[in-house]
Amino acid sequence: MFSSSLRSKALFPVVCGSMWCRMSAQASAEASPSVAPKLKVGVAQIVVGGDKTVNMNRAKSAIEEAKRKGADLVILPECWNSPYSTKSFPEYAEILPSVGGKTSEAKSPSTDMLCKVAKANNVWLVGGSIPEREVCTDASPDKIYNTSLVIDADGNVVGKHRKVHLFDIDIKGRMTFKESDSLSAGNSITTVSTPWGLVGLGICYDLRFPELAAAMREKGCKMLFYPGAFNMVTGPLHWELLQRARAVDNQLFVVSCSPARVK
Repeated sequence: MFSSSLRSKALFPVVCGSMWCRMSAQASAEASPSVAPKLKVGVAQIVVGGDKTVNMNRAKSAIEEAKRKGADLVILPECWNSPYSTKSFPEYAEILPSVGGKTSEAKSPSTDMLCKVAKANNVWLVGGSIPEREVCTDASPDKIYNTSLVIDADGNVVGKHRKVHLFDIDIKGRMTFKESDSLSAGNSITTVSTPWGLVGLGICYDLRFPELAAAMREKGCKMLFYPGAFNMVTGPLHWELLQRARAVDNQLFVVSCSPARVK
């Protein structure tokens, strides 16, 4: 099973769907006295523009709307606080906390908002992704990552994934884009323990690589989350197809969220 939506015209549509975190609730009950609770996921798409404060307010409103509709966990899109461009990533980048670290409004207003809204609404978040700045201690320039945080219902950062596979593409006459012009790649497989079982985390182009999904499955994941921002050249052909492929290949759930767009 997969859950997704390839960009909508609405300002911040919120799609909520219920699913069992385990592939067979009956089989799990027979194998173990404890069964993972049922999970309702809110897929919160928002329009992303050049004003970070507006983006943050839209994300906050979408999370609150999803909670009102009964969501236990909400996923945001890739780069929800920043325009999706290599020039914008350094400008909008924030210094993010590590897992278990304290948030700081001065260093990362986006993360601070997510943690506060998660706690206020008693909801888990897969916080899409935002550009992350890693300040280097030597004379070398700072590194910029495309980073997703997982935040629990108490407002704690419990997971952190840096996009492993950077999106560099050159389709003659149609589009050229190279994330590597400004972003550095992550190098870790990310899994997070939740009340619904172990989940895995990737970002957008990570979805194209079956080895990463298989590695997360081997670690015990029952569900994979992929915040994304697929383009409108390859996206209509591949967005849903790739999610179905990862779900079928690994016999688990895949949930993705892309930004809305305005025609």
